[in-house]
Amino acid sequence: MTLSLILLGLVVLVAAGLVLSPLMRGAADAPEHDPDAHERARLSAERDRLYTQLAALEGDAPEAAAQRPALERRAALERRAALTLRALDALPPAAATDTGRTRRLAWAGVALATLLTGVGAVTFVPRWQLASLDARESQNVLAVLRLPDLKAAAERTGSNADYLAWGKAAFDSGNYDQAVTAYGNALKLDPRQPEALRRLGILILTRGERSGQTPTQEESTQAALLIRTAAQLAPDEPESQLLLGFALARFGQDQEALTALERYRTLDPRGRDADELITAIRARQQGSDPALSTFAASCASCHGPAGGGGLGPSLRASTLTPEAMKAVIEHGKGTMPAFPELSGARLNGLLNLLEQWQKEGQ
Repeated sequence: MTLSLILLGLVVLVAAGLVLSPLMRGAADAPEHDPDAHERARLSAERDRLYTQLAALEGDAPEAAAQRPALERRAALERRAALTLRALDALPPAAATDTGRTRRLAWAGVALATLLTGVGAVTFVPRWQLASLDARESQNVLAVLRLPDLKAAAERTGSNADYLAWGKAAFDSGNYDQAVTAYGNALKLDPRQPEALRRLGILILTRGERSGQTPTQEESTQAALLIRTAAQLAPDEPESQLLLGFALARFGQDQEALTALERYRTLDPRGRDADELITAIRARQQGSDPALSTFAASCASCHGPAGGGGLGPSLRASTLTPEAMKAVIEHGKGTMPAFPELSGARLNGLLNLLEQWQKEGQ
């Protein structure tokens, strides 16, 4: 962001310089900035007056009696005119001005400044806006900006790579109808593409949540098959396991879904997209035990389904006293958030469960 600010500042300075330079140069060349302008004007006026008088004498035809004074007057005028011309020649030459050229340069500066400002607006300003977003939001914004060009390229070339690029941009930016079209066309060209398979499958499976048109049983079965096929083709891609887990959970296959989602978290330790579903599945599985349900809902996503550790430390290896554990749960510590909503019987049941696990150990 700092680099963008510096570059935009340079653009503004260059643009301002281009606009103001010819105008300032024209102002500097103006007569009022010529220190000899007044003297030059006075001498020029004197010269013109003397020439006028000499021209008038040329037209006179003096009589013989007046011929000598006329000649003396002419000689005096000629001497004064010569002195005036010499004084004018002694002055430094006046700065040449070209208002037309100055005006053309000014307009050229305005045009170039406008161009540079426009370039800065479409390059630097969006980056300032993106700097305030997280990585995923920035990618989504960029995907939206690229979407029209990618769509046009895919429709023009009909190539598999262009359909995949269009589908990815559409999916990442939430334009799911376009994603269905793009991935569908890509699969017609090559039916063994994991990304297109799993994303098209999940879009079909969740169509009812977006449009209210619930897929038929046949469509749901076909969508699940697409997602399973993608997971078989690319088992080590985190998204394959994530979408497989979501699909299995929708069909009530909780244990298989949990296996896929835990696999997703192993492949992408920073991924948080499965946390809520894992917690919900754990809560369903352990609903008969209130303490286990509380742990599944609030703790399992970080400390593992059985307290053995995950993103957070193992609770079975903890040496904290029940009082210390209670304080951490209520107020949080380090990266662990507080859970002030846990109280009374729920909190006591959870503390008893954690104390039991401490005794059992690993």
